[in-house]
Amino acid sequence: MALALIASAGTHSNEYLARHLAELGFPRPVMVASGGEARRRLDGRDFAVVVVNSPLPDEFGHELALHAVELTHAGVILLAKAGTAEQVADTLQGQGVLVVSKPFTALQFRQAVQMAASCYHRMDGLRAENDRLADKIAQLRLVDRAKCFLIEHRGMTEAAAHRMIEKQAMDSRRSRGEIAQEILEQAQEED
Repeated sequence: MALALIASAGTHSNEYLARHLAELGFPRPVMVASGGEARRRLDGRDFAVVVVNSPLPDEFGHELALHAVELTHAGVILLAKAGTAEQVADTLQGQGVLVVSKPFTALQFRQAVQMAASCYHRMDGLRAENDRLADKIAQLRLVDRAKCFLIEHRGMTEAAAHRMIEKQAMDSRRSRGEIAQEILEQAQEED
C-alpha cells in the first residue's frame, strides 16, 4: 500500500487533507506537525506522496519540500498562500515540487495529489530499470575482470577467455557473472 506524509500544523486542515488523500488511495497518511518530525519520518520510509502545508511551526516548509525531493522518490506538494506561492513556485517547481496556492478547491488538491502520485510511480519504474541496468553493468565488469585474469595468468586470448566463460555458463545453466565470480575466487585462493 502506498504511503503519504502530511506535514501540517493545523488540525482542521489535517482532517481535510487526510480525507482527500484517503479517497485517492492513501487511507492512513502519516501526519506530523513540524519540519523536524517530517525529516525524521522521511528517513526510513518510502512515501509516494508528501504534502507540506506551509507555514510549519519550525520552518516555512519549502526547505522540507526540497529535502523530500532530494531524499525520496515521492511526489512532493507544497501548499502556500497565494502571494508566497508565486514567489517560490519557479524555484521549487524547477526542483520537482508541485506548488499549490491557498485557498484551493478540492478538485485542485486532488489533481495535485494525482500528479504527485503519477510522478512517484514513474520514478519507481525508472528506479527499477536503473537497478536492473546497474546489475547488468556490474555483471559485465565482473566478466571482464575474469577475462583479464584468464588472459594475464592463463595465457588465453580474449576470444578464448570469453568462449570459456560462455561455455561454462551454458553447460551449468548459470549466469556468466556467477562463472566469472568463481574464476576470480579461485584466483584469490591461488594467491
